[in-house]
Amino acid sequence: MTRVALYARYSSDSQRDASIEDQLRLCSEYAQKQGWRVVDTYFDRAVSGDTLLRDGILEVMQDALKHGFDVVLAEARPHLARSGGRGGCL
Repeated sequence: MTRVALYARYSSDSQRDASIEDQLRLCSEYAQKQGWRVVDTYFDRAVSGDTLLRDGILEVMQDALKHGFDVVLAEARPHLARSGGRGGCL
């Protein structure tokens, strides 16, 4: 079974913590439909996607090196890093 880590982020103080929970819920539902097992969740609150120097994404990268999961799932590409694009979980 594919092991998946979920990642969520919002970038400004004007957004709310529910944004994180909404993103994680959407991705969890997507993973379930794929038959994947969610093994961990990561997030960053009020941090720009212009840098990878974010606690949550650094933890994702460290854990990926330990082979803790097979896939990282985010609700939208800009939540991982700024590169454009938007659409369901990826």
